[in-house]
Amino acid sequence: MTTPYFQDLFADRIGGARYGLDNEIYKFEKIKRAKRQALADYPDRPLLDFGIGENDAMAPEGVRQRMAEEIHRPENRGYADNGIPEFKLAAARFMQRRFGVELDAAREVNHCIGSKTALAMLPACFINPGDVTLMTVPGYPVAGTHTRYYGGSVYALPLGPERDFFPDLDRIPAEIRQRAKLLVLNYPNSPTGRVATRAFYERVIEFARANQIVVVQDAAHILLTYDGAPLSFLSVPGARDVGVEVHSLSKGFDMIGWRIGWVCGHAQLVQAFADVKDNCDSGQFMAIQQAAITALEDPTIPQRINAKYRRRLEKLVATLSRCGFDCGMPGGSYFLYTRAPRGTAAGREFATAEAASQYLIRELSMVTVPWDDAGPYLRFSVTYVAADELAEDALMAETQRRLAGAALVF
Repeated sequence: MTTPYFQDLFADRIGGARYGLDNEIYKFEKIKRAKRQALADYPDRPLLDFGIGENDAMAPEGVRQRMAEEIHRPENRGYADNGIPEFKLAAARFMQRRFGVELDAAREVNHCIGSKTALAMLPACFINPGDVTLMTVPGYPVAGTHTRYYGGSVYALPLGPERDFFPDLDRIPAEIRQRAKLLVLNYPNSPTGRVATRAFYERVIEFARANQIVVVQDAAHILLTYDGAPLSFLSVPGARDVGVEVHSLSKGFDMIGWRIGWVCGHAQLVQAFADVKDNCDSGQFMAIQQAAITALEDPTIPQRINAKYRRRLEKLVATLSRCGFDCGMPGGSYFLYTRAPRGTAAGREFATAEAASQYLIRELSMVTVPWDDAGPYLRFSVTYVAADELAEDALMAETQRRLAGAALVF
């Protein structure tokens, strides 16, 4: 096949002249391929999919009904730009009611088309070539990807059990701190499940002030908090002076795919985000924003979702513990992050979490997500599809049966 003339035109940020030619396969593509192979090799063995990272239920009926009504209203047909005032007000009311955070809806809140887009856009507000974004690993990579797009670099802050899955801010070299502009956090943390403490946030605020760094706290999983009450970064004195918090309706309201959330915090930081956003999109469909208002004003929705995933996680922790995994109930999120097995009693060895994950998929038809960023860990998600608690229990029993047969070694 003839190489197209534009092969040399691709930007370096996506691979340059090598774009599309390299053979490296992203881990999620490897998982998809292994799943297809397992289904082909064992067509009669149901797939136990603990790798899915999205809610398994539809948005609540009342939210869907509001959406059905709003799509017929002519006033919702146009561009939303930086969001309708009603949604900003609803988000501000939610922040006050849920976290005790008082916000000026007009100046300190702006909607986003999901938290992913917000994390992609915020680096554009600050990062010039040579600047640094501080990011925890493992973690959601989008802000780091866009930091590199703008000529910046990412300094990784490993999360491990030795520090209870908090970053060690004191060990960041002075030269890095001088070039750093952003500190991106994510608590409750995905995938480790750690929740932030007030003392940790106080240290973050102190660090940001001392080093003149902007904090971006990704709160996508905040309503899936099991260890005490959910803690907003902005509820800690001084937080609003140094950063913003990004919220989403995906996890806590079963609105996966609706793509709606908001950025809130210091008014000038929110305005900078809005200015960048204004040059990237024309706002989320206003009917979705109206439906999201209905969700935000119903506190029973996140309560039900939290109870469901808490129950499932408790069952999963008990099941995996009986099979040799060293794990405990996470503080938040719908993920269980646990050390990967080192091999099997039959002599199979796993040098990495990815190797363990591939074994579980191919040999046991059990899907997990590997993380080798800060040691070999597996991420189990409890967003599997199960109609009721009986189906959950049956899935746990089958999980235990397959794992016991594998005789994993840790």
